[in-house]
Order: sequence, then C-alpha cells, then structure tokens
Amino acid sequence: ITGFGRIGKNLAIILRGMGAEVFCAARKKADLMQMRAFGVQPLTYREISRRFDLIFNTVPAKVLTSPVLMQQTRDTLIIELASAPGGIDLKRAEELHLHVIDAPSLPGRVAPKTAAEYIKEAVYNILEE
Repeated sequence: ITGFGRIGKNLAIILRGMGAEVFCAARKKADLMQMRAFGVQPLTYREISRRFDLIFNTVPAKVLTSPVLMQQTRDTLIIELASAPGGIDLKRAEELHLHVIDAPSLPGRVAPKTAAEYIKEAVYNILEE
C-alpha cells in the first residue's frame, strides 16, 4: 500500500485481518512507527522498488514511477485508489503490460455519505488548527 492516510490505514487493517503480509510506504516517521503497531511492514518510498503481488496506491502524487513499475511482473495487480492526478505512471505501466485497475476516489463513489463526513471532519479540524 502506498500512503498511510485514512484509506491506507483502513486497507492495511483489513488486509492484515485477512492474513495478508502487508507492506506500506509513507513519508512520516510517526506513520512508519504506527504501521509496526498494526503488524504492517513499513517502507519508505525509496524502498518500494521490489516485486509485489498486489499494489494499492492511495497517494495522489506520482509515487509508482518507472523504477518501481519495472520491478513488477505481468502477474502484479496494481489498483489506483487516489484522486487525480493519481500516483501511478499509467503510460509506463501500459508500456510494461502491467494490469492496472484505475478506480480513483473509489471510497467517495462507493460510500459518498461516509466519505463526505470524513472530509467535513477534516475541514473542521483544519479550521480549528
């Protein structure tokens, strides 16, 4: 999983609950430490250049670039969950014949009321700060 925001955290918890070995990449040291508490193996973005069976991107900035994509095989499934502009170099993924499911903003489309509540809560928190 790339990103350890609301979607990344929940996804990590769900996947761990299913018994998956989960790796997650983030920038913040606090997030990397929290991952360990969740039983998730923390990675920095520099460390994601290895082969994975499944990659979920939740970061709306290009983090899955050519070096990362070149390590994947045609059996790797990549799922884009981030909003525009997304975090996958889709052109490079296509050139490498990687299977990408482009599902940006999926939480907002599947559960718009819940997503709206989270956004509202985030806005209120920002205004309070």
